[in-house]
Amino acid sequence: MNWIFSFLGSFGLPAMLLMILLEYACFPVSSEIVLPFCGALAASRHIPYPLLVTLSAAAGLAGTTICYGLGRLGGQALLSGLTRRFPKMRRGLDSSLDYFNRRGPVLVLFGRFIPLCRTYLGFAAGAVRLSLPVYLGYSFIGIFFWNAILCGLGYLLQSSWPIVASWYTRYKNILIPLLLVALLVGLSLRKTAGRPPRRK
Repeated sequence: MNWIFSFLGSFGLPAMLLMILLEYACFPVSSEIVLPFCGALAASRHIPYPLLVTLSAAAGLAGTTICYGLGRLGGQALLSGLTRRFPKMRRGLDSSLDYFNRRGPVLVLFGRFIPLCRTYLGFAAGAVRLSLPVYLGYSFIGIFFWNAILCGLGYLLQSSWPIVASWYTRYKNILIPLLLVALLVGLSLRKTAGRPPRRK
């Protein structure tokens, strides 16, 4: 992991975007570590937070689209071959396919907050031939919020980001549902606020 930090520190924003792209393309690094570090590094170099989040979401979308394309081209044969070659991937892939069968395309949005499932969503979506525009639209929203949260932690806390990342990793099974509930409540309140008042 140290070489990743050194690479990011040496090459700045382009390296951050490349690493985020690779992470979403199933490169074996943890977003809970990479994204807060990118946020902390961006803050130290005075890179605007909105710019970081927007570019990181675009990089993440590019990475996950690679997975989608591979899943779409190879379909079930590719997934079967991957699990035979890399048995540790079976749990994540099976989890993603199961969620797709039960939840539908909305999983592409909320699945970005679910461990294991998040990583292999692209493969599963491509394998079941989910519409590409639907996949891209839902993915971008989910990736944007996920990156905004983790990059934001690093951006705000900077030198304390390793402690935050460790704490998050330890308690993510509690934090993720809370974040989802907060997101749903926020969207509901925004929708309610936009409605015209009822006439008596």
